[in-house]
Amino acid sequence: MSKLLDTINNPDALKKLPAEKLPALAHEIREEIVNGISKTGGHLASSLGAVDIAVAIHYVFNTPDDKVVWDVGHQAYAHKILTERREAFKTIRQLGGISGFPKPSESIYDAFGVGHSSTSISAAMGMVVARDLNHENYNVIAIIGDGSLTAGLAFEGLNQAGHLKKDIIVVLNDNEMSISQNVGALSSFLSRKITGRLATRLKKEAEGFFISIPRIGSRLVSFAKRAEDSLIALLTPGMLFEGLGFHYIGPIDGHDIEELISTLSDAKELKGPILIHVLTKKGKGYLPAEQEPILFHGIGPFEKETGKPIKPKKQTSTYTEVFGKILVELAERDKRIVAITAAMPEGTGLDEFAKRFPDRFFDVGIAEQHAITFAAGLSKQGFIPVVAIYSTFLQRAYDEILHDICLQNLPIVLAIDRGGIVGADGATHHGLFDLSYLRHIPNIIIMAPKDEDELRHMLKTAVECGKPAAIRYPRGEGYALDISKPLKTIPMGRAEILMDGNDAVILAIGSTVYPATEAALRLENSGIKITVVNSRFVKPLDEELILSLVRKTAKIITIEENSLQGGFGSAVLELLEANSVTDCKVKRVGAADEFIEHGSQKELRKLLGLDADGIEKIVTDIMRNSVSERKRAY
Repeated sequence: MSKLLDTINNPDALKKLPAEKLPALAHEIREEIVNGISKTGGHLASSLGAVDIAVAIHYVFNTPDDKVVWDVGHQAYAHKILTERREAFKTIRQLGGISGFPKPSESIYDAFGVGHSSTSISAAMGMVVARDLNHENYNVIAIIGDGSLTAGLAFEGLNQAGHLKKDIIVVLNDNEMSISQNVGALSSFLSRKITGRLATRLKKEAEGFFISIPRIGSRLVSFAKRAEDSLIALLTPGMLFEGLGFHYIGPIDGHDIEELISTLSDAKELKGPILIHVLTKKGKGYLPAEQEPILFHGIGPFEKETGKPIKPKKQTSTYTEVFGKILVELAERDKRIVAITAAMPEGTGLDEFAKRFPDRFFDVGIAEQHAITFAAGLSKQGFIPVVAIYSTFLQRAYDEILHDICLQNLPIVLAIDRGGIVGADGATHHGLFDLSYLRHIPNIIIMAPKDEDELRHMLKTAVECGKPAAIRYPRGEGYALDISKPLKTIPMGRAEILMDGNDAVILAIGSTVYPATEAALRLENSGIKITVVNSRFVKPLDEELILSLVRKTAKIITIEENSLQGGFGSAVLELLEANSVTDCKVKRVGAADEFIEHGSQKELRKLLGLDADGIEKIVTDIMRNSVSERKRAY
């Protein structure tokens, strides 16, 4: 039996369908998404909740001429399927396949590249102003989730939109959840809802009652209609958006495609900024995702029939879990320790801390800038804040780290999760820049553990050091080490030698230490003896050790899972320059000056030469070239 979806490859084909068949099409799209993501993994629950919105928008608007900007992009899978990527959907988030997020280089239907939250309204406003400056005529629609609306950037966009009074449509996709349960006053405010059907029924019943009153009934109906907008504003969150200069419509049922089409069609004819408040259910249409939306926000392959994740049996704790466990242990001893995250308590391993110390745990929502300055205020009053944020999201708080923490030299710990390659989420989510964007800031200490046990000791060191300190650690499991040993403080700025040899020196940091050691063991079997250093500190460097090793051998290889520009290798080069070392050959290994696309961590590390095979080849080439140069000298 043929499917409706078999005939729909683009929005033009979608528009040829009778409107009454669209709910059936939405059902088929949900099946397509579940089938695909059950094999590849991905952001399932949010995309299932937004299927009807995607269908209605592409049915009403003339895309790609009309510009649709999806916030974050977690909810855009239906959009991808409807815009000429149904066949490619099976490759989503795989090496060489399509991106898990809207990406303009991938499709003309992706109006703006996204991956981080709360950018849609600002980007859409830029397009609106460009349209009007060019005297063009097209619609611009921003689709933003209620979780993303907690970030300051979203309100900066709303503020300008309300001020300029230009034509823009903002669709607020409200499912009462982002990745974790939403927090904050704004979330509570948005929860003041009255459904469209209920509002309509109340209005009709009121009109019937007023008309029945002799002599004054018609005047009361007229008054009630004039007061309708005020009533809606009182009963719904419309008051907030009306105050910002928007015409507020809603809330409406985000799974009623007929109502969505009608509302969007009406909004298209209105002038000025419009906000349509749409209520959806995360995971809609797939029961396991509806029941566990946090699990299915971002999930690996799973059994379609049961929703049970398919993954190798877990061998050991993840770095995230070890961090969370040790922070609880430290907090039991020191009541000054508080934990802060930005809408990611489970993702950063702070869920247990939140249960044990609810008064000392703070989830500030998607507000990384606020998280850092909030921590600075706590620190000024004698507390020791530990702020756990993914590397890629910490980028958003750069100025606050510099100005509010480091300039004041405040003892705050930045627990930087997902440092380095993260995998299938790709360029928008890799943590390949933190060593570079932090290293040049005065006063900060930067550490990276070689394994999960060293993470424990680094966290203790950071909490006790009395200065701004950052610990960056990778996504994924550790090495199944014993993590029950007593905690110890690591000497500040001291590296450790793991293997000793005279042919060359590898200075490795963080996740590259074990691959470097494995490569050195292989090389030893072929007669090449390498000194392998677990550098531990990016700042301060172990200057004495590094300079002594340079005197021992003039061949240095630095290895980091970070951008080469301004990273760990650059710090070593600066050290050599400052000490007038000119007769040393340095090879830096890391991420080149480009954005790294999506793929598994294993695949991408291999491509970058950051696995044992790649490191072995690099050292072998260096040694071979050295022999060739000596022969030419003779």
